[in-house]
Amino acid sequence: MATWLWILIVIVALIGGLFGGFFISRRYMEKYLKENPPFSEDQLRQMMLQMGQKPSQKKLHQMMNSMKSQSNKK
Repeated sequence: MATWLWILIVIVALIGGLFGGFFISRRYMEKYLKENPPFSEDQLRQMMLQMGQKPSQKKLHQMMNSMKSQSNKK
């Protein structure tokens, strides 16, 4: 085989690997963040206490549901 053909194969494989790796890793991170949200109810409770608010369970659930709905819209 000609040398230019090998160079072309390497370049195409490199470009394909870069694009494939990017999209696979992006899909993996989106799935991971959907399954494991960055905030939990305990973290929200602590944040509200630091801001001087006394969080009720109802308010915590409302905030978690609104955060989940906003992440689902994206």
